[in-house]
Amino acid sequence: MKKPKGKYAWTVTVGEKGQIVIPKQARELFDITPGDTLVILGDESRGLAIPPKSAFARFASAVFETGADEEREDAD
Repeated sequence: MKKPKGKYAWTVTVGEKGQIVIPKQARELFDITPGDTLVILGDESRGLAIPPKSAFARFASAVFETGADEEREDAD
């Protein structure tokens, strides 16, 4: 089975303190360096997602921007 282009899968082991090690290939691919902040998102039915903080910040900014626009329209 050929893997889809741009799609990856890795395994990690959770340590006794709940820590995981992000595989080297993933760190290099996504430019994750020591001291970077990642966001852990969880959905009980779909699982975990770990986007970089910068990606989440752009998403949150767009959500709040849209909400502010709607509030302005409601006030008019």
